[in-house]
Amino acid sequence: MAEITGAAPRVRGIRETYLAEVRAKRLANLVLGVLFAVLLVGGFVTADARNAGGFWDGLHNILDFPADVIGEAWERAHLLPGYLLKYLPSLIETLNIAAASTLIGAMAGLVMSLLVTRGLAPVGWAVGPLRRVLDILRAVPEIVIALVLIYLLGGGPVPAMIAIALHTVGALGKLFSEVNENASLKPVEGLESVGANWTQRMWLGVIPQVAPNYLSYALLRFEINIRASAILGFVGAGGIGYDLRNTMSWGQGKFDEAAAIFLLLFLTIVVVDQISSIARDRLTHGARRGEAML
Repeated sequence: MAEITGAAPRVRGIRETYLAEVRAKRLANLVLGVLFAVLLVGGFVTADARNAGGFWDGLHNILDFPADVIGEAWERAHLLPGYLLKYLPSLIETLNIAAASTLIGAMAGLVMSLLVTRGLAPVGWAVGPLRRVLDILRAVPEIVIALVLIYLLGGGPVPAMIAIALHTVGALGKLFSEVNENASLKPVEGLESVGANWTQRMWLGVIPQVAPNYLSYALLRFEINIRASAILGFVGAGGIGYDLRNTMSWGQGKFDEAAAIFLLLFLTIVVVDQISSIARDRLTHGARRGEAML
């Protein structure tokens, strides 16, 4: 009985401590929420003050451009099939830029990911510096790299491909390294015990485990690179983005062609997105079924 009587104050003390921690956490969340709101409003006011026209002054005109494009495209709808065929070669060029940069970036990212994964890297002291290299490649936007390369190499698809490939190395290198950390080390240790070198241990012991995830991330990155290659066309890097910039810069009289390019881009991205989603789903679910059978 005395034990029960002595336990009651301890229970009340624990409960009061818990409630005090809950109140402190709620107060901290409230302070952070208010701070976030103040920063959001302050940032918007600052941006609006520095904007050339002012957000509120131009808000009522936000639908004027889409209305002009749709109206002109509707009036010349009979020309749409011809425009789609006209800009199809530029779309193929954009897809080629995205595909080549994804392939190069994925292969380089695969090697970098193995070099920066702790427990797999052949040189431990190089993990940190190589991770910083991947951080830099991810941090610098493709358009900045493309502008520098266009200045050095001239306009065209090559600067766009190099810029997107460098950014892809940083992005996929990071994603692949996270996948590598979940790989089992037992096959690697077994290969090492029979005298396999580092390349053989990675190729036979690690990559077969993580290949489905590699392919899944690479397909996802391919979708992103299609959009990036189209955007880089606006700065003279070739592809369908370059044609879109020209038609939009012309203004009235070319809006129907701009609408055709928008439609072509939209349909392409939707098709690629659906195909990539199906492929990624089969890859990931196929890998899980194989693991379940084992």
